[in-house]
Amino acid sequence: MSTGIERQTEPVDEDALEALIGERAIGREEHLNAPGFVINPDQVQSVLSDLKEQAGYDHLSCVTAQDYTDRYESIYHLKKYADPTDEVSIVVPTTKTDPISQSAEPVFRTADWHEREAYDLVGIEYDDHPDMRRILLPETWQGHPLSDDYDQTKPQVVTLSEHENPIAADHHDQESDTMFLNIGPHHPATHGVLHVKTVLDGETIAHIEPDIGYLHRCEEQMCQQGTYRHQIMPYPDRWDYVSAGILNEWAYARAVEDLADVEVPEYAQVIRTLSAELCRIASHMLALGTFALDVYGEFTAIFMYTFRDREIVQDILEDLTGQRMMFNYFRVGGVAWDLPEPREEFFEKTRDFLDELPAKIAEYNDMVTSNEIFQTRCIDTGVLEPEVAKDYGCTGPVARGSGVDYDLRRDDPYGYYEELEWDVITRDGCDNYARVLCRMEEVEESAKIIEQCLDLLEDWPEDKRDVQANVPRTLKPDADTEVYRAVEAAKGELGIYMRSDGTDKPGRFKIRSPCFSNLQSLAEMSTGEYIPDLIASLGSLDIVLGEVDR
Repeated sequence: MSTGIERQTEPVDEDALEALIGERAIGREEHLNAPGFVINPDQVQSVLSDLKEQAGYDHLSCVTAQDYTDRYESIYHLKKYADPTDEVSIVVPTTKTDPISQSAEPVFRTADWHEREAYDLVGIEYDDHPDMRRILLPETWQGHPLSDDYDQTKPQVVTLSEHENPIAADHHDQESDTMFLNIGPHHPATHGVLHVKTVLDGETIAHIEPDIGYLHRCEEQMCQQGTYRHQIMPYPDRWDYVSAGILNEWAYARAVEDLADVEVPEYAQVIRTLSAELCRIASHMLALGTFALDVYGEFTAIFMYTFRDREIVQDILEDLTGQRMMFNYFRVGGVAWDLPEPREEFFEKTRDFLDELPAKIAEYNDMVTSNEIFQTRCIDTGVLEPEVAKDYGCTGPVARGSGVDYDLRRDDPYGYYEELEWDVITRDGCDNYARVLCRMEEVEESAKIIEQCLDLLEDWPEDKRDVQANVPRTLKPDADTEVYRAVEAAKGELGIYMRSDGTDKPGRFKIRSPCFSNLQSLAEMSTGEYIPDLIASLGSLDIVLGEVDR
C-alpha cells in the first residue's frame, strides 16, 4: 500500500538533461543511482542554476570530493524535494596542479559547509566561496587528510595565537554596542562539543558562527580501510552514537547492497523496519527530554519521563540485538539473527509498550506542549521558512516542521515501508514549537509501523523466515562503480556515497549527515533574536556532534 500522499515516480529524462546542460557537458558517467554529467570547473554555477531553476533539482543533498591519481573531483548530488528518486550527479574534475573549482554556494546555500569540508579534507579550493576556511580541522593544520599526498608523519603545531583571548581589545569597537560572546564548546546547551561564536548588538543576536570539528574522528577514512562485508558495519552506530545506530546501519546497508547487487529477504526487511522505528522513537524521546531541559530547565519530570520511556525501547532493542546502543545488528543482505526466543515474550513486551504509549504521549502534551513557558519560548522563535530550509538542504523534522513534505521512507521507498499504512507528519509553523510537535507526532506514526510489523512477524511461516541473503564472503564490486543511497534517519536524510576500486574495500566513502546540513541553518533561525531563543533553536535542531563531525 502507498503511504501518505500519492506521488508518481517517473524515470529520469536523460535526454532532457543532456539538452539542458548542452555543450557544457564534457563527458558522461553512470552512477547506480543517477546519470552523471562531467563539466568544467568554471561552469558549476551556470549548470547547477539551470538544473535548479529549469529542471526542478532544488535539493543539493551532498557534495563528495575525492582524489584520483590524475585529478581531483567534486560530485554534486542533486535531487528534487518533490521526488528524491529523480537524481542527477554533476561531476567536476580539476587538475592535480591547480585544484580550483567554481563554488556552488551562490546557487545552493548548503554548499558553503560541504565545500569547506571538501577543501579541508581533500584539498580542492572553491573560487568565489564566501568563507574558504577549514571547517573540521584547525586552520594551522598541515595538509589534507583524505588526499593521496597527505604526510601523516608531519608534525601538527598549533601556534600560540590560537589560544589568544577571543574577547581581546581588537574585538571591541568604540563606535558600536556589539559584544562578542562564546557559547560552548563545553556547555550543556550546546548538546556536545559545539562552539557558537556569537556577536550581540545589545541583547539582540547580530551574527553567529557555529564552530565544529571538536569531535572529528576520521570516520570516512576508517571506512575506506575496512572491508565491505565485515569491517565497516560496526562504524555507523558511532556516528549518531546516542540514538540512531540501527538507522545509521541501514544507510550503509542500503548503499552497499545496491553497489553489490544484493537482494534482502522480505522477512529481514520487516525486522529491519521494526527495529528502525523503535530506534526512531528512542531518538525522539531523547530530543524531547533534552529540549525541555533547554527551554525551561525541567529535569525532574520531563527529562526523566522521556528517559523512562526511552529505556523501555532500549530494553526491547537489547533483547533483539544484544546491545543497548552500539547495536551492530544489520548485516549486508539482512540482519544478524532472528527475533529472540521465546518469540511470544518479545511480542508481548513490545505490544505492552505500544499499548501504554498513547497515554504517555497525552501526558507529554499536558506537561510540555501546553505549558505556557514552553509555548512562550518556542512559538514564533527560530523561524525557518520552507524555501530557506530547502536552500540549506534541511531534512527530517527540521524541514517537515517548516512544511517541507519530504520523507525518504515514502518518497524513495526501502525496507517494508511501502507495504504499510502510516502518514508523513508536516507542520506549517516553521518555528521551534512546530519542530517539537512534529517529532511527537512522528512517535505515534512509528508506533503504527511497529504494530503492523509485529502482526506480520507473528503470522510469518516458520519455514520462510530468512534473515540473510546468500552473500559472498568477499565482496569486490566492479572498479569505478559509484552509488549514493540514503535513508530517513531520525534527524533527516542520512546518505552514503561509495566508489569501488575493484578491491574488497571502498575507494571512497562519504557520509552525508543530516545534522551537518541542518546545523548550517542555525544562523538563519537566530539572527535578530535573543540568546535564550538561540538556545531553543539549537535544541530544536536535535543535533549530535558525533554525526556532525564524523
